[in-house]
Amino acid sequence: MESILVAIFAVLSGLAGGYVVGTKRGQKIKENLEREIVERAKEEANQIVERAKQEAQELKKKAEETVKEAQKRYDEMKKQALLEAKEELLKERERIEEELKEKRREVAELEKRLLRREEYLDKRESALDKREENLDKRAQFLDKLEAELEEKRSEVERLEAELLEKEVELSRLIDEEVKKLEEIAQMSREEAKEELMKRMEEEIRRDLAVKFKRIEEEFEQSAEKRAKKILATTIQRLASDIVAETTVTVVDLPNNEMKGRIIGREGRNIRAFELATGVDLIIDDTPEAVTISCFDPVRREIARIALERLVADGRIHPARIEEVVEKVQQEIEQEIINAAEEVLFELGIDNVHPELKKLLGRLKFRTSYGQNVLQHVKEVAYLAGMIAAEIGADVQLAKRAGLFHDIGKAVTHEVEGSHAIIGSEILKKYGEPEAVVNAAAAHHGEVEFTTIESVCAAAADALSAARPGARRESLEAYIKRIEKLESIAESFPGVMKAFAIQAGREIRIMVEPDKITDEEAAFLAHQISKKIEEEVQYPGQIKITVIRETRAVDYAK
Repeated sequence: MESILVAIFAVLSGLAGGYVVGTKRGQKIKENLEREIVERAKEEANQIVERAKQEAQELKKKAEETVKEAQKRYDEMKKQALLEAKEELLKERERIEEELKEKRREVAELEKRLLRREEYLDKRESALDKREENLDKRAQFLDKLEAELEEKRSEVERLEAELLEKEVELSRLIDEEVKKLEEIAQMSREEAKEELMKRMEEEIRRDLAVKFKRIEEEFEQSAEKRAKKILATTIQRLASDIVAETTVTVVDLPNNEMKGRIIGREGRNIRAFELATGVDLIIDDTPEAVTISCFDPVRREIARIALERLVADGRIHPARIEEVVEKVQQEIEQEIINAAEEVLFELGIDNVHPELKKLLGRLKFRTSYGQNVLQHVKEVAYLAGMIAAEIGADVQLAKRAGLFHDIGKAVTHEVEGSHAIIGSEILKKYGEPEAVVNAAAAHHGEVEFTTIESVCAAAADALSAARPGARRESLEAYIKRIEKLESIAESFPGVMKAFAIQAGREIRIMVEPDKITDEEAAFLAHQISKKIEEEVQYPGQIKITVIRETRAVDYAK
């Protein structure tokens, strides 16, 4: 126990001594440590300061770089903003300039419209002035004709007075001649009277022939010269094509085998084709060709086009035939309207009823004496307008009258009556002017003319029909007309022989010189022309030429 206590005491004493010694050493160590710590702290502080300086310099450098970058970005943004502002300004400027251009265009368009309206008003004023001038000319022309008529009336009255004087003189001469004949010739009164009347009749006929020739020459110098000038000017200004169709159309085939395909099994294809088109399809021995026969030119044209398409396609059976024919019918109906509109546009005619257009277009497939009727009415319209312009009438109205004068031919086979009367009723139904209606009704003399424009249309119709090559007539009718003209001329006394030449447009008459004098020859030509007008129907005009010549023959021996 004691040993334990001594040990504990020793330990405690050791610990106390160690504590004292350790405390001193610890104090010294502490001081050393503190000095080291201070020194280290100073070093670390110096390092921290250095690092802080370095970091401050780096931050300053970074700040400067950041400022530079910010300045650079600012400059770029400023430059970009300026560019965008400039672009926006340019766009705005372009927009404003475009708006100004648009406004200028609108102003220019308004100016053009105003200019066109002014030109239209000027043209209309000019047209009205021209029409007024034409009306004045027409009035002057009518006044001139009235003055000429008055002069002719005065001339006729003077001639009647001269004739009366001649009759009085003739009575006196007859009395004197009767006395002389009774005294000298020892003739009875009846015989002397007969001889005297014969001589006086010859003398009067000679005097009348001379006066007739003089009056006729005076009238022809004014009327015929002007008429020829108008007609010549009109005809020369018109150039037209001649189109002729017949009642049959020939369709070419690629080979003869196609005929069998057109006929079909037991003839079903040809029956279906004829039933759908209303034509007769003639398939004979003609190589590589078939003939379509029909009096209706519209149906014939539909059949021709449909057959050509079927042959080109190669599929020929009843269902296909009906399909193609129906399609072609629609195309032809549109073609009819297009043809009418084309003619109306060429002539400058508007305000035409749609049904009237259809009828006008159908004339493209109608012919008269081999002359295409649509071409004929267009030609007549041009001629009528030119004639109206020459004499101061309404040109547009004359054109319209000429264009529709044969409109009745489009429905002649559907409605009973002459095409002139039918046409006038159609035109009246669709509200055409009275002059146009009268031109259609009167152009064949079935009613009287009521307007100058309808007379122009009738004259133009005669010109178009009489132009050589415009129409064809049968040989039999031609020969009969020639024989009729020659027989009429030879029926007059004193005529030796008559010859119809130039396809019946001129008759040359040879007369006996001892029976017909020069003065009587002119009177004879007038009488023959009157008789031909009464008994013969002919297009245009016929020239009558009377030839009187004396031949003296002798022989040298």
